[in-house]
Amino acid sequence: MTRIVVKVGSSSLSSASGGLDGERVDALVDALAAARERGDEIVLVSSGAIAAGLAPLGLTRRPRDLATQQAAASVGQGALIARYAERFSSHGLVVGQVLLTADDVTRRSHYRNAFQTFARLLEFGVVPIVNENDTVATSEIRFGDNDRLAALVSHLVHADRLVLLSDVDGLYSGDPRLPDSHVISDVRGEDDLAALDIARPSASAIGTGGMVTKVEAARIATGAGIPVLLTSAAHAAAALEDGPVGTRFHATGRRRPTRLLWLAHASHTQGRVSLDAGAVRAVGLRKASLLPAGITAVSGTFSAGDPIDMVGPDGVVIARGIINYDSAELPELMGRSTHELAAELGAEYEREVVHRDDLILV
Repeated sequence: MTRIVVKVGSSSLSSASGGLDGERVDALVDALAAARERGDEIVLVSSGAIAAGLAPLGLTRRPRDLATQQAAASVGQGALIARYAERFSSHGLVVGQVLLTADDVTRRSHYRNAFQTFARLLEFGVVPIVNENDTVATSEIRFGDNDRLAALVSHLVHADRLVLLSDVDGLYSGDPRLPDSHVISDVRGEDDLAALDIARPSASAIGTGGMVTKVEAARIATGAGIPVLLTSAAHAAAALEDGPVGTRFHATGRRRPTRLLWLAHASHTQGRVSLDAGAVRAVGLRKASLLPAGITAVSGTFSAGDPIDMVGPDGVVIARGIINYDSAELPELMGRSTHELAAELGAEYEREVVHRDDLILV
């Protein structure tokens, strides 16, 4: 059994006028259902909620302001999931809606719960349909695009493969509109990407993504040991059968603890702590935990369990981690040893500010 996460973008599900294209949705579902019939497990990360809400609200293109985007998402998410549910039902399959915010993958208790939910849905034979919870996500704390979300979900559910479906056939050697450009069949690492011009977003009027976000998603997934196939939604059936289509990004790393992947790629940090030179060496070179004695300043408002940045004396971020104290507690602890703090304040203060298992160097 192969567990596949499939991501489809708004432009692949929408009509030229901006509304949901039912025929495109149906074609995608038919391909996914065929994969299920072969015994594969499918998790679908689907954009399209905002696009589906445009027509009912009388909008002709994706709004730029967050409030209107969230209104469109609120209207469109129901229409999108209803269409999926209807079409999957014709194949005898049940769908389950999973709406995530970035907070769900930065707080350990949240992502553990998310993993358990996905696991149980798959046990029941349900097809989870995932989207960012655009209705409540704030502009400061959000994934930003569903390509990144799909890569993180792939790691969360222990996927064997990630398939990114777009409106292009794959990663091209240059501008796809030029006759001498061609699809690159395999990407095995950064060296293969170095010569390509992929800094040019190709976002449509409907979606937010582009080739930049897809390559970044591929980096996240392959760096965690998950191979990625990028192709167009029209080739969904072949992609799910692992056929010779699109661009294959080969795994470059190995699976790492989930919380570290969240920290590296999903966390919007809530604040920062400044480290002295000794603490920078301890954290960066000796892979040690961060202790109160090495902190020189605290900025931002955060609570225990929040992700924070750790910066050196020059202001450069050296690491990111999960803090064990509230921001209000830290000022009186700075520069003091844990033994001194435990003697004065109690044994609960003889703990790390950030444990080495909960930080990642950047």
